[in-house]
Formats: sequence, structure tokens, C-alpha cells
Amino acid sequence: MMRFENMAYLNLLFLAVPLLVAFVVFLFWRKRATSRLGEKPLIVRLMPYSATGRHYVKFIFALLAFSALCVALANPQIGTKYEKVKRQGVDVIVAIDVSNSMLAEDVKPNRLERARLLVARLIDKLQNDRIGLIVFAGNAYLQMPLTIDHAAAKLFLNTMSPEMVPTQGTAIADAIQLAMQAFGSDEKKYKTLIIITDGEDHEQDPLTIAEEAAKEGIIIHCIGIGSPQGAPIPVYKNNVQIDFKRDRQGNIVLTKLNETILQQIAAKANGEYIRLSAGSDDLNRLFTAISSMEKREIEERIFTDYEDQFQYFLALAMMLLALEFFITERRSHWLQQWQLFKTAGKP
Repeated sequence: MMRFENMAYLNLLFLAVPLLVAFVVFLFWRKRATSRLGEKPLIVRLMPYSATGRHYVKFIFALLAFSALCVALANPQIGTKYEKVKRQGVDVIVAIDVSNSMLAEDVKPNRLERARLLVARLIDKLQNDRIGLIVFAGNAYLQMPLTIDHAAAKLFLNTMSPEMVPTQGTAIADAIQLAMQAFGSDEKKYKTLIIITDGEDHEQDPLTIAEEAAKEGIIIHCIGIGSPQGAPIPVYKNNVQIDFKRDRQGNIVLTKLNETILQQIAAKANGEYIRLSAGSDDLNRLFTAISSMEKREIEERIFTDYEDQFQYFLALAMMLLALEFFITERRSHWLQQWQLFKTAGKP
């Protein structure tokens, strides 16, 4: 298994875009500057040793070296040692709504970001439990099966966004059905499903599915996120907000927290409904409900030792920088003389 020790450094790779833009601007400026000297044949004679194509090669090497250095800073690691780990815990699957309505900002910074922060804190508390992740909008998808590798759970959590699910909507029933499959039917206990959503279900009736889940021993806790008064849904283009979602008449659409359906789902499956607020009591209530469940012994093989691999990328960066340094922007004198000789020999 491969992981990055310092994932934040990978964000430096985004700097490659402005560097590329700056290089293109430089080439454009250089072309205009040289064109003022005269026609192209005259410029070639005035600058016989100029090698414009080498600018591209030097820039590519420098950009690749920068990318390799960013990866080295992130320190990729490869798991080298498997160990059996035994713990007393339960199975917890978190189903997170990633529909566009979760971008509403009635909960700061927005509903989806607050949900991700809550789950990250919850993962830190559930140290002995297996964690699974489901994302849903118009359809539900198993993002990560049950595992005690909580670091991997956080990695998957950071990638969640509305773009992950092509069909919009809020299919809570699909999320419950998928969780039932992920849990399996071997034992009718030790199972908890946490649904985090604004409750705007546009699909089939989730209450019937919640009853079926309860019969399989699954406890469902629902966390409502948003405000009953509603909030507009931002519309983004290239990560810049350009408008709010509107209906066919051009009116701004408001997305409201539907607490009723979430309360009913939790009641059907012997769980609790919690409305996410600004305090920390929400997490404590949820953790208390899970920790009070009957636990079982969980055994799983995981990587417990990792070897650093940053040195290979650092060496690659140094090699590319050395190549970039030794490539000159001027043509070789002997090569130029040979080309002039060949040109003079032509009739």
C-alpha cells in the first residue's frame, strides 16, 4: 500500500499552471521583441547561435524537476509490514449527501464542508471501530468498504464533492440499501449507519428501507445539516461562483432542511436524530450512542510499517535540474559552422 505522509505539499503542484502561463507569455514577448529587429532571415543571420527550441526543453525539464520536488516533499511511503490487529468495536458506515444542495452556505463554510469536518472528528474518536464511507446524491456509491485503516478513511473523505455523483438528487433509500449490502447479513448487531444530509429526498420512500435495515440489526442515526428556512444553492464555474440555482421561471431555488423525514428514519431504525449546530455536543451525543453499543472482536490485517520513498523523487529532481543547467540556449559553434558549410555547398 502506498500513501503520502504530507499530503498538503501536493497542493504545490497547482503552481505549475501559473508557471506555464508565465512561460507562454515570455515566449510571446520574446517573439514580438525579436520581430522588431527585422524579417526572419535577417534575424537568423544576426543571431546565428540562437536556439529557440531549447527554451522548450529547458522549461520542460525545470517543470518536471519542480513536480518531482513537490512529490518528494509529500514523502510517498510504501507499506512493508503486515500485522494482525484485534480490537473491540463495532462497524460504522457513514453515508454523506454530496448533492448540489449541500453547497448551500446556511451552515458555514457550507453544508458539505461542515459534514466532512464532523466525520473527520468522529473518525478520530472511533479508534477501535471499523469505518466505511458511502456518498450519495441521485445514486449511492460505496466510497470505502469497512476497514480499521482510519488514515485511508480520511483520505477518501477529503475527495468528496458533488462532481463524484453524476446524477443529482438525494437518494437516502439507495444509501440505506447499499449500507445493508456493505454490512452483510452474518450478524444482526454491531452495525451502525450514520446518514448526514439536508433531508431533501427526491426518490423512493426511505422509511420502508429503514424498517428493513432495522430488522437486520442496523441502527441508523441521522444528522440533519442546514436550516429549515432554507438557503440558495451556489452555482460555480471554474471554482468561481457565478450565480445561484434557479427554476424555470428564473426564481432562486431555496434548499431547506427536512427534519421530519430524518426524525422518522432514525425512529424506525432505533437511532437518534441530531441537528448539526455550531457546538460540539452533536459529536459527543453521536459518539456516546455508538460507544454504548455491544461490541465484538474485530481482527484485520493492516500495514503497520512504512518505508520512505522521497529520496527517489529528490534524486530525479536533482538530475532534471542538472540537465536543465547544462543545456545552453545557444547552438554549438561547430554545429553552426557545419550547417553554414552545407548551405554554402548548395547550388
